[in-house]
Amino acid sequence: MEVAGGRYSGGTVRGRMEGQGSYALPTGTEYRGALRDGMFDGEGELIFPNGGRYRAVWHRGVPMQGKYTFADGLQYKDKKWHYCDGYDRRFYTEICSGLKPPGTSQLTNLDPPKKIPEGCYDCGDGFYNPETRVIVDYKLRFLRNADDDEHEWIIRTCRKAWDETIEHKPKP
Repeated sequence: MEVAGGRYSGGTVRGRMEGQGSYALPTGTEYRGALRDGMFDGEGELIFPNGGRYRAVWHRGVPMQGKYTFADGLQYKDKKWHYCDGYDRRFYTEICSGLKPPGTSQLTNLDPPKKIPEGCYDCGDGFYNPETRVIVDYKLRFLRNADDDEHEWIIRTCRKAWDETIEHKPKP
């Protein structure tokens, strides 16, 4: 069944999503779980295109309690969160597998990192093309258009596929 640009499979009552079902949103995110009166209600899980998962207990479309798990298996904790804080800047894969030998950099949590298309940036959930202001996932499927704030943040913060070699030049 087509619903608001997404696709739903599961039970219905009076034309609304009801019971156990699966709802694929146009963004590539998918919800699997209980629905009531067209809303997430009960136990269910959002599965994001980047591999992350948010498992929660929902009430009328609002998560009451839940846990987010990153694609690499790291579970987010809202209290006593020690991952990538001011004291420990290691990636989760470095915490689990150890650091690389001296002189070998690990640029992202993925090792080796994804190859960024020329002229684009890796913005964490996909690639950003500053000319079109479009963000696609790592399988090159459309995710969203970047607004001005996100554009500025990506240009300022994220890794770019450089079309020229940049070398460190010490001050004379």
